[in-house]
Amino acid sequence: MGNGFDPHLTPTQRFGRELGRARREAGLSQERLGIHLGVSTSLIGHIETGNRKPGLDMAARCDELFKTDDHFTHLCRNITAPTGPRWYVRWSEEIEPRARVLRCWDPLLVPGLLQTENYARAVFRGDLATSEQEVEDQVSARMRRQIILTKDGPPMLWALLDEWILRRPIGGREVMYEQLDHLATVAGRQNVKVQLVPHDTFCTAGLMSGFVLAQMPDAPTTVSIESAGEGEVSAEHNLVTTVWDRYDRLRAEALRSSLSLEMIKEARDQWKQQT
Repeated sequence: MGNGFDPHLTPTQRFGRELGRARREAGLSQERLGIHLGVSTSLIGHIETGNRKPGLDMAARCDELFKTDDHFTHLCRNITAPTGPRWYVRWSEEIEPRARVLRCWDPLLVPGLLQTENYARAVFRGDLATSEQEVEDQVSARMRRQIILTKDGPPMLWALLDEWILRRPIGGREVMYEQLDHLATVAGRQNVKVQLVPHDTFCTAGLMSGFVLAQMPDAPTTVSIESAGEGEVSAEHNLVTTVWDRYDRLRAEALRSSLSLEMIKEARDQWKQQT
């Protein structure tokens, strides 16, 4: 649904635009839609123009009425989420939720889709210029993103992690135990495969940055590349091909998922013994 991402729209305006489009495609007037949703005609008008914010209950009723899975629910959640840089908003709102397959590599941290709240909180607190409220907003937004892994018809996630991630003390011993216990649990799901790249592997292909490749059902494969400055999201063919080649070289060096899971559990138990 929708005809592309417009970075000039606020999340509230984006919800209103999508609601108006769905209503017109269904052949409903604002008055009839209001009757179906149990709200006034004026409220529908204000929401469609971006002057009023919808509630989650109304968004859920929209998804039920228009048979749009969790499209409106997702848009509604983004209204209260921190917007962040444009490249990140585009990724988290338009690309990641629609991906059929996600392939990621991270040389430093557990990927965001697999993080616990406390681990994510420790990561965000690393930016000393971020206030405590901003940290909590970022943690909440990260947890909401993870809904895509448990929804009906979730994407397949192939996650490559550097082995040293299991040893790096992010947030302390209890946080690391909790994080690795969660990672072991999630890695047991049918739609999630986690593979460790051994620390002694002579493969420098992935040391420059982390990245995620998103295979889309109705659009070109898109890549998100993290950096110390501003990240980048692109579907440019040459860049995607380069990153995919890097991913393949890393995966060729990675341990099989069953052995990786054993190592994650072993590292988890070691952190437990230290608490």
